[in-house]
Amino acid sequence: MNTKRISKGLMVLAAGCAFHAPAMAGGLERGGYNIDLLFDQGRFAAESAVTYVNPQRKVKNVRDVDATDGLGANGIGGGDDSADDSESYWVPRVGVKAGIGDSVDCMFDYSEPWGAHTKPGADWLGANENIETKVESENYAATCSYRFDAGPGQLRLIGGVFYQEVYGFKERLVVPDAATPFGNGVGRLDLEGDGWGWRAGVAYEIPEYAFRASLVYNSEVNLNDITGTLDLSQVNGTSPDVYGSQKMPDVVELKVQSGIAPGWLAFGSVKWTDWSQLQKVRFYCDDPSVTAACLRPGGVTTLDLGYRDGWTISGGVGHKFNEQWSGAVSVTWDRGTSQGFGTQTDTWTFGAGASYTPNQNVEVRLAGAIGILTGGSSSTVTLDGETYGQRVNYEFDDDLVAAISTSVKVRF
Repeated sequence: MNTKRISKGLMVLAAGCAFHAPAMAGGLERGGYNIDLLFDQGRFAAESAVTYVNPQRKVKNVRDVDATDGLGANGIGGGDDSADDSESYWVPRVGVKAGIGDSVDCMFDYSEPWGAHTKPGADWLGANENIETKVESENYAATCSYRFDAGPGQLRLIGGVFYQEVYGFKERLVVPDAATPFGNGVGRLDLEGDGWGWRAGVAYEIPEYAFRASLVYNSEVNLNDITGTLDLSQVNGTSPDVYGSQKMPDVVELKVQSGIAPGWLAFGSVKWTDWSQLQKVRFYCDDPSVTAACLRPGGVTTLDLGYRDGWTISGGVGHKFNEQWSGAVSVTWDRGTSQGFGTQTDTWTFGAGASYTPNQNVEVRLAGAIGILTGGSSSTVTLDGETYGQRVNYEFDDDLVAAISTSVKVRF
């Protein structure tokens, strides 16, 4: 078996198995950014992939520590002291790649890089912090590269742009039932924003040894015109329009993979994500006269995140069994982004996958992963002069997260 066969059969598989790590990373990360299709050896290629992730985060020993908006889930002391905090989700990705001449490759793709969905419900003692929060995103990207001979291999220069939409909502108990004649005291914040970003990078490849090293920078996306509505119709009968701004994080990722023996490939990656940009996101009323809450100098409401930067390190090995079947295993560590507030502690993930190539034009991949969401606690903390977790405190044990992904690639 020659090394070019290693390259063709395993280099893509390595990326496929490592794909689970960003789907279970910290911050608001879901699918993250993925440009592996750009390196496909075919002249034209199209790929469709989907990952299902099922986190099992549970919180316990919940304590309502803010009496100003009532106590308990109903504002007068009711509610459970534990809750299921996480919801399962899907991460799709679709891309097409074309080779132009002997040196240029271009890729166009759709992905959902960011997202979150927590739904502890209205019956726990932390309803004044969160009943349900959901964030979704859509990313449309164009990425090209130019490669040329350099030493024993080829140097590739990478550049691209992407357009991103981010939207979502949050519901929580604002005042106790008894304090309002309008309804149940629950407020809802709906938001949407969009912006542009760019990427630049470099890669070096030696096909003879199935070697590739790439370093890619993805810029921040400035959502400088987030708009939405704060629905307080069940609280005081008002629904003011709101606005705010936030930057989604920039990302730097280093990936390396190389043939280490006939039929064997080793791969690894290190990624830094600037989640510390997301701290306390403030929103203001378009018309401050709508309700007295609009006159607060710190904004009518905030999204409290308090993140620190994220680091993700992954490594593994792949093996080509025959002309049709290959397999790989990987392990990933992700540093949690929470700083004493929230549930995003360190995550360890173990993945395995298989690739079936019935002919040179079709490749089918199936992979799975299981991970450990490490335990911890969320309490009232002060970060850079801002207070977080002032409404509810709680604890959580080590929990499991599982994922399965599948993809189909067609070359023509």
